[in-house]
Amino acid sequence: MSYKVMVSAPYMQPVIDRFRPVFEKHDLEIVLPEVHERMEETQLLEWVGDIDGAICGDDRFTERVMKAAPKLKVISKWGTGIDSIDQEAAARLGIAVCNTPGAFTHPVSDSVLGYILCFARKIPWMTQDIKAGRWTKIPGVSLRESCLGVIGVGDVGRAVIRRAAAFGMRILATDPVSPPQDFLDTSGVEMVSKTQLLQEADFVSLNCTLNQSSHHIISSAELKMMKSTAFLINTARGPLIDEDALVIGLQNDEIAGVGLDVFEVEPLPKDSLLRKMDNVLLAPHNSNSSPEAWERVHHNTIQNLVKVLNNA
Repeated sequence: MSYKVMVSAPYMQPVIDRFRPVFEKHDLEIVLPEVHERMEETQLLEWVGDIDGAICGDDRFTERVMKAAPKLKVISKWGTGIDSIDQEAAARLGIAVCNTPGAFTHPVSDSVLGYILCFARKIPWMTQDIKAGRWTKIPGVSLRESCLGVIGVGDVGRAVIRRAAAFGMRILATDPVSPPQDFLDTSGVEMVSKTQLLQEADFVSLNCTLNQSSHHIISSAELKMMKSTAFLINTARGPLIDEDALVIGLQNDEIAGVGLDVFEVEPLPKDSLLRKMDNVLLAPHNSNSSPEAWERVHHNTIQNLVKVLNNA
């Protein structure tokens, strides 16, 4: 049977020609909407009326979108996070939702350590000074002298902890779900409350999933708990941080700086004050960057889609 599949995942679209033989083998017709980072509800409504499957990025698959797609059988997410998909509505409507768990554990955790090292060793700022003709020895700290707090101890959080442990950092973590005992026994991590973590950590890394309980897990109250010398890093999901509160906290020197790969609105609006702050490191939702990981996700995302359609 022939099926129509919308491919809106921005990482897959540029290489779609390489996978056309796979789609043709399974008699799948591909449609490719224009995508800038993600598709919002109104954009999806223009495309989903006659599709049987979707390979998506962080598109907003709301209940309204899914009800407008009576033939839709499967949403195959390119990557791990499925918080942009109304999973309860999908279940009620009989639409399968697939993803690739742990897809980007290594590149994302590498990125967290990259931010930590930049803040600790002041590499970006010394580079700026030298290029501007200044010879300024900006004081840095050794990671052995520092404490890392990890909020969320899933695959990425545990990978961050293992990397930080190799640098000799003291490591605190918090998570409503206790990590495996063998990990606790070998990593040296101290499981503590979120309050204690925020009060004691020199670096705070957000590595939790986005849900109702974690939305704005960092807001004005949490920023005020942190050391004024501490740095916040978010490579997980933008809405984990209340960006308005973050801007105010940075303006008031409540924390020393922030590294952000994700934002509440993506792309980051051009008028965002975060763009103008010297103690803010920014990236365009790119901590998953890894040719090996991308290739694995390409194949797995297609396989997930085909498996559901073949059993439909």
